[in-house]
Amino acid sequence: MTEIRMAQYGTKHGHAGGKLKAMQDSPDVEVVGMYEPDAERRKALEEAGGIWEGVRWFESEEEMLGDDSILAVASEGLNSESLAQTEAIVNAGKHVWYDKPAGEDWPCWQKVMERAEETGVYIQMGFMLRYHDGFSRIADWSRSGLLGSIYNVRAHMSTSIPVEARKVIDTHRGGIFFDLSGHMLDQVVWLLGRPEKVTAFLRSDSGELPGFADNTLGVFEYERGMAWVDIAAMESRPMARRFEVYGTRGSAILIEPFEPGHIIRLCLEEAVEGFQVGEQSVPVEGWSRQQLYEKELAAFVGVVRDGKEPDRPREHELLVQETLLRATGIIA
Repeated sequence: MTEIRMAQYGTKHGHAGGKLKAMQDSPDVEVVGMYEPDAERRKALEEAGGIWEGVRWFESEEEMLGDDSILAVASEGLNSESLAQTEAIVNAGKHVWYDKPAGEDWPCWQKVMERAEETGVYIQMGFMLRYHDGFSRIADWSRSGLLGSIYNVRAHMSTSIPVEARKVIDTHRGGIFFDLSGHMLDQVVWLLGRPEKVTAFLRSDSGELPGFADNTLGVFEYERGMAWVDIAAMESRPMARRFEVYGTRGSAILIEPFEPGHIIRLCLEEAVEGFQVGEQSVPVEGWSRQQLYEKELAAFVGVVRDGKEPDRPREHELLVQETLLRATGIIA
């Protein structure tokens, strides 16, 4: 089928290089070029070579967004700049593959989403774990009722980053929780909906960057359950990332680390849907991070070119961000 012409706005997001490579490798995408407003950053990437070699660099935002042949743009700026960049992309009438999170300005994000809906622009957030086989299966089992009524979700997604990287994130209230927890909240609200009450513990415990929230926990309460999401910035490698869902009829745990994630520990009270009573190991595809980016992109192309239904509705994309901002205390 016909390739879609895409560009990239920004290069400073942690996923920027991987998203560019996914577009370059996709048979469905022609990469037209990119715009990086920081001239020094652009120069450094031009000298770095690799995936950046041979890339066309637009001289201005207007040059890129004024190109009517470009159907969509990957929004890959810093968390502090990406919402404004995404707003400009939407106002130019182009679809957006937008890396998380959607900024700190909740009214602006709502306005951007409203504008996108009014103009038929599609925004897909860059939560790659939606396309992870293990997360997808657990979500299907949870939403179908296989596990019964879900009363607890536990998500652990810590990382290990140097002080310089923490300084960049420190511009945002919530520190490492603001930066990373959206991946887990994307799963939590897909399973449980909007939490009734949100409580967060945003501690600075490592002593490496005073005041930076580097040891964090969000507790999300529902009428008949709760979810816990804990994120730290200084976990020793390899990180023990883990995702657990507990229901009244069974439980499903994506065995750590969930990237790549090869096995789900499934426990059931009754034999159902080909599964046995008790504990069993369910093998899942262990895709790499880059493969998940590719699956993200394929889903995005399916919507903007082929007219497929999005994997998540606009309301969900809004809810994930609202829940994140509630947890970090940016909104009540």
